[in-house]
Amino acid sequence: MRTALVGYGLGGAAFHAPFIATTPGLDLAAVVTANPKRQAEVAARYPDTTLLSTLDEVWTGNYDLVVITTPNRFHATHARQVLDHGLNVVVDKPFAGSAAEARALASIASSRGLLLAPFHNRRWDGDFRTVQKLLRDNTLGKVHRFESRFERYRPEIKDSWKESGDPKDLGSILYDLGTHLIDQSVDLFGRPRSVHAEIATVRPTAKADDDVFLALTHDNGVRSHLWMSALAADLGPRFRVLGHDAAYVKHGMDPQEDLLKAGETPAGPGWGEDPEESWGTVAGKPYRTEPGAYQDFYAAVAQGKTPVPPQDAVTGLEIIEAAKQSATTGDTVRL
Repeated sequence: MRTALVGYGLGGAAFHAPFIATTPGLDLAAVVTANPKRQAEVAARYPDTTLLSTLDEVWTGNYDLVVITTPNRFHATHARQVLDHGLNVVVDKPFAGSAAEARALASIASSRGLLLAPFHNRRWDGDFRTVQKLLRDNTLGKVHRFESRFERYRPEIKDSWKESGDPKDLGSILYDLGTHLIDQSVDLFGRPRSVHAEIATVRPTAKADDDVFLALTHDNGVRSHLWMSALAADLGPRFRVLGHDAAYVKHGMDPQEDLLKAGETPAGPGWGEDPEESWGTVAGKPYRTEPGAYQDFYAAVAQGKTPVPPQDAVTGLEIIEAAKQSATTGDTVRL
C-alpha cells in the first residue's frame, strides 16, 4: 500500500513513519509537511520518500493509504477529504472533535468500503497487553476495579496548540492522554453505562484543562477509575487492577515511546521488552510484562484489516462529551 503520511511532528516522525517504513506490505511513499526543517529530516532518514507541501498534492499521486497526524483540530476535516477522494485512512487521536463527526466519518467509510482506522496505538503497550492476558487467563479472579493513570509533572506551560484554551484546538489533556485511557478501558470492558468526571486547570497560567479524573461504570459492574495530569509531583501506579483473587500493580511507562523518540528502528530483537526491574506484580510477586508491539497496528493495516473499530472511537468521544457535562453539572451522566 503506497502510503502518504500527512504531518511530521512528533507523532508523524516517531509513531507513524518508522512503522510504515518497516512494515511488509506498506511503502512510505510520501510525507506531507511544509516545514523546511522537517522536510530535511525526512530526506535524511527516508531518502526515497517523496516530499509534498500540501494535502491537495496527495490527490494527484497514486496512493492507497493516507495517515493523518496533523494538529487535532484538523483530524476530522482531513480524514473526510481523504475518504471523499476514495482513499483508505488512518487518523491519529483524537479521531474527531465530537462523536457526531466520528459517526459521520464511519458512515462514509462504510458506504464506500474504505478502511478507516483510529490510531489508538496504546492498545499495544506492553503493560496493557499484560492486563489483557491476566483478564483472559482469569489470573486475578473477577475484577471489580480497573485503575489507570497517565501522569506527568510539567509545571511549565509550553507554547503549543496542545496547551491552547481554544476549544477548537482540542488541547485539553482529556483529548490528549484521556483518549488513550478511555480507549483501553472500553477495549477491556465495553461501553460504560455511566460517567462521572472532575476536570480542572490547576497550573496557574494554563489555559487548557490539565488535571482530570474519570469514573466509568460498566455493564458487568467493573468500575474504571482513570487519572490524567500534567501536575502530578508524585506519580501513581500506571495500572492497579483489583480482582477477587489478586491484584496487578504496575509502575512506569511502556518503553516504546522513548525508543522511538531516540530514533530506534521498531520491531527488532527485543523490541518493546520491559526490563525486569520495571515488571509489575501479581499478589505481590514480580510478573513479566508482555512485550510492547506497536508494529502490530500497521501489520493489520497492511493486511487490509481495521485494527481499532471506528465505533470504539465514537464511544470514546461520547465518554469525553459525557465527562465534560458531568464536570459542569457535578452529576453522573448515563450513556
